Amino acid sequence: MNKFWLTSLLCWLAVSVLAQAKLPQYPDSLFSTYYQQRATHFKTLPPKENDIIFLGNSITDGAEWSELFGDPRILNRGISGDRSFGVIARLGEIIRHKPAKVFLLIGINDLAANTTPDSIARNIFLIADQLHQQTPVTKLFVQSILPVTDIYKKFGSHTSRSPQILQLNELLKQNEARHYYTFVNIHDAFCDADGKLNAQFTNDGLHQKGEGYLLWKHLLYPHIKDLRPKASAIPQPRQLQWEKGFFPAYKCYTIDIRNKSLKTEAEYLQKELIKKNIRVGIDSSGVGPFIALDLGHVNVPDQKDEAYHLQVNARRVSIVANSEHGVFNGIQTLIQLLRDDTMADACDITDWPAFPWRGYMVDVGRNFQSVQLLEQQIDAMTLFKLNVFHLHLTEDIAWRLAIRKYPELTDPQNMQRDQGGVYTEADIRNLADYCAARHIAFVPEIDIPGHSAAFKRAFHTDMQSPAGAKIVEDILNEIVDTYHFRFLHIGGDEVKITDTTFLPRMTSLLTSKGIKVIGWQPGGNLTKGTIRQLWSANVQLDPELKYVDSRHLYLNHMDPLESVVTIFNRQLCNRPKGDKSSLGAEICVWNDRAVDDERDILRMNPVYPGMLAFAERSWQGGGKQEWIAMIPDGSPSEHAAFADFEDRLLDQKKVYFRDLPFTYTRQSEQKWNLYGPYPNDGDLAKIFPPETERIDQLKPASSAIGGTIILRHWWYPAIKGVLDNPRPNTTWYASTLIWSDADDERPFWISFDDISRSHATASPGAGTWDERKSALWVNDTLIPPPLWKHAGKKSDLELPLIDEGYAYRKPTVIKLKKGWNKVLVKLPVGGFTAGDWNNPVKWMFTFAPANL
Repeated sequence: MNKFWLTSLLCWLAVSVLAQAKLPQYPDSLFSTYYQQRATHFKTLPPKENDIIFLGNSITDGAEWSELFGDPRILNRGISGDRSFGVIARLGEIIRHKPAKVFLLIGINDLAANTTPDSIARNIFLIADQLHQQTPVTKLFVQSILPVTDIYKKFGSHTSRSPQILQLNELLKQNEARHYYTFVNIHDAFCDADGKLNAQFTNDGLHQKGEGYLLWKHLLYPHIKDLRPKASAIPQPRQLQWEKGFFPAYKCYTIDIRNKSLKTEAEYLQKELIKKNIRVGIDSSGVGPFIALDLGHVNVPDQKDEAYHLQVNARRVSIVANSEHGVFNGIQTLIQLLRDDTMADACDITDWPAFPWRGYMVDVGRNFQSVQLLEQQIDAMTLFKLNVFHLHLTEDIAWRLAIRKYPELTDPQNMQRDQGGVYTEADIRNLADYCAARHIAFVPEIDIPGHSAAFKRAFHTDMQSPAGAKIVEDILNEIVDTYHFRFLHIGGDEVKITDTTFLPRMTSLLTSKGIKVIGWQPGGNLTKGTIRQLWSANVQLDPELKYVDSRHLYLNHMDPLESVVTIFNRQLCNRPKGDKSSLGAEICVWNDRAVDDERDILRMNPVYPGMLAFAERSWQGGGKQEWIAMIPDGSPSEHAAFADFEDRLLDQKKVYFRDLPFTYTRQSEQKWNLYGPYPNDGDLAKIFPPETERIDQLKPASSAIGGTIILRHWWYPAIKGVLDNPRPNTTWYASTLIWSDADDERPFWISFDDISRSHATASPGAGTWDERKSALWVNDTLIPPPLWKHAGKKSDLELPLIDEGYAYRKPTVIKLKKGWNKVLVKLPVGGFTAGDWNNPVKWMFTFAPANL
C-alpha cells in the first residue's frame, strides 16, 4: 500500500468515528521505533496534579518547556515525526493525566505526507472532542501550524507546504468554538516579510532554534499563566497604543544614558533586569537591542514632573521624561511589560498621574513590623507608582522610634506589645534611603499630643505639661537634626487640647527648620500651613488649605473583595484630579488588634489588592463622589471599566504576588438576584418563600453583582450598599447559579461579616456563621459554618484573630454537580443599633470561588 492510500485510510478511520468521539485503534507497525520508545515511556510516568502538557511532533519535542517557562507542572509529550493519527493513538495516556491544560501543535508531517488540510483538521477535531468528553476540566489550546522556509533547501516535502499551512490554520481558527478549544495563532509572529519562516529562528527551514522558542514562550505565556494577551499595566497608562513587533529583552546589551543625572535610575533598572536574568551594561553606545533613558520634553496637561513617554519596538526601548522621577515611572511600566522576562510587546505610551500625592500608611506603633517586611511593601508601592510612604511610629501601645537623648521611650517595659520592637537610627536611615532611591517621599509620624500613653509611661507626665512639652521639643530637634526629613507628620487627633499653644509651638519649631508639617483632621488646632490629612467625612474643606484624603480608605475596615470595589469607585478629595488644595490621598492600615505574626497584617488586611486599586484610582483620577461599596450594575460602560481593571488586577496577582498574600478572585461576573424585604418581627429564624418555594418562580426585587455583597454598611448612609432603603427586622435572600464542568469539590470563600481589625469584635458562636442566623445552601444542602477556634470569645483587642475572616482561614470545600448549581443565601437582620461601638452592624455576605 503506497503512502497516499495509507494516509487516506487512516484519515477515513478517524473521520468515521468522529460523530461518536471514539478513538480508532492503530497497529504498532505504523509507528517508528522512536515513537514507540517515547510513547511507552510516557505510559510508565505517574500523572501529577494540575499538569500542563505540550503535545506534538519534533518541533514540540525539541524544547525544554518546563525550564523555558520555569514551571515544573509542564510536561513535554512531543514525539519527533509524529502525525495527527499518532496523537490520536496515544491520546488515552494524555486523558489519564486529566491535565489542567494541553497545548497541541500537530499537522506539518501530515501535510508532508500529502494529507489534505481538511482531513488533518478532522483528526484534530476528534482529539478535541475526545478530550472534552473524557476530561472536561482540561483546557485545550490548539496552536496554528508554524510557517516554513525553503531557504536552506532541506525538508522539501515540508517547506513547500505554505499554502496548505494557511488553509489548515484557517480551518482550526474557524472551528474553535464548535470543538471546545482555544485557537492560538503563533504562525504570524514567526513570518518574515514574504510570509515564510523568519530565517533567524531556524537553521533548516522547519525546526526552531533557541530564539524561536523564546518567541514561542512569549506568545504562549498568557495562556500558560491565564493572563490577558498583552501585558496588563497598573495603573493603566493614560495613552497607550499597541503596535506590531516585540523588543527582545533577552538580547539587550545596554542601558543607554545620555544624561549623567539618570545614572541612579539606570542602575536601578539594571538590578531589576538581573532579577529577570537579563544582564546589561550602562553606557551610551546604543549597540544592538538597547534601552535608552533620557530627559526631554513630554507635553501633558497635569503633573508634568512625573510624566513620561515610553516607546517599544524591535530595536530599542526609549523612556523620555521631564525629570528623573518621570523616567523612573517609565521604568516601572517597562518592568510590567516584561512580565515573561523575555520580551515586551511593541507600544507607544504617554503617561502622567492625576494626583501628586499617592500614599500608603502603616501603623507600626501598635504592631511592630520588621524593616524587611516594610521594604516588601515599599517594593509593591514602587512597581505601581505610589510615591508617599507614611510610617506611624508612636502610639499608646508603644513608642517605636529610638531617641538617643531619651532611651526610656523605647524601654521594653514601657511597651504593651512587641516589647523590644524598635527602629534604630540605622533602620530609619535605611528605610528613608530605600524610599528615596525609588522616588518615594518618606513621611514619619510622631503623634503629638494624642496617642501618647507610651510617652506618659516613660516620663510620668503629659505632653502638654511644661515638662512634657520641653521633652517633645528635644525629641523633634533630635529627629530633624539627625535625619533632615522633608516631611514630618505630627498627628494631633483624638485628644483634648489643654494647651492651645502646644501644636502651634511644635509646628513653628519644625517649619523653622524647613520641615513640611502634616496633621490629622478632624484634630487639634493645626496651623494654616499644615497639610491636613482627612480621616472623617465631617470636615468642611477650605480652599486656602492643603489636604490629603484618607476618608474611608482604611483597609483594616474592609474585606479584600469590598476594598477593590470601594476604592475603585472612589473620587479622591472629591476631585477628578489634584489641584493646589487637594494634593491626593493615602490608603491606611490601622491594625489596632494584636497579631500573632507580623505577616498577619498583610494576610488579614487587603493590603495588596487595596494598594493596586488605589494605585489605579490615584493615578487615573476620576471616580464617583459618592462612597459606593458595590460593583456598578446599571451602566454597561461603568461595569466594563471595573471588569477591565479586575482583569488587570488578577494578572498582576498571578505575575507579582504568587508568594504574597493577595486574597482576591474574579467577582465582576457573579450576579445575584435579591428577594425581599420580608418582615421578620425580630425572629431571625423565621422562614420565608425563598426557602420553601422554587426560587425561579419568585420575582426578584433587585439584583447585585459581586463576591461580597453589602446590603447595609455600618457607616450607612455615608457608604452606599445594594439596598436603597435598608429596614431593620427584615430578611432578604440572595440567589445565584454557578457552573461546574464536572462533578467536583471546590473551595469557596464564605462569610457573613468582615470583622474589622480595629474593633474589639467578638468571635462567632459555635455552630453559627454570625449572630444574625445567616445561612447558605448549595443545591438545597445547608453549608455548615467552620469550627471556630475562638468560638464565642468576647471582644478583646489583645486576642489575635485567627480564623474569623475568610481571607485568613481555609476555604469551605463544597460538592458541586456537573452543570448549573443553585446557591441560596439567607440574610436576616434585627436592629441596626450596635450593642457597643466595637460591634457595628455590617449587613453583608461573601460567597466566591476561592482563587488559591
